[in-house]
Amino acid sequence: MKLLDCPVIGARPISEFDYMGEVRVPPFEADEAAWSDYVFNRNGAPGVLREWWYHRPSGRWYVLMRDTLTDRVVGHVDLAEVRYELPS
Repeated sequence: MKLLDCPVIGARPISEFDYMGEVRVPPFEADEAAWSDYVFNRNGAPGVLREWWYHRPSGRWYVLMRDTLTDRVVGHVDLAEVRYELPS
């Protein structure tokens, strides 16, 4: 069984988590080309990414820093650090 080593709650079965993608700020004031680039294009290069993970049993969200080359969690980011304000 594959485990996700969460720095907050410890090693848990990966089946308890939902991967929700890389943390990215959407381009609110953008034309169609910029939105298209945001939606469809990713860098894809191996390295450390900040990613959204949802832990279903506890109902909690986590932002984990995961090295995509080694598939190891290397840190945790406070949710306040990834918060952004919606334009009014």
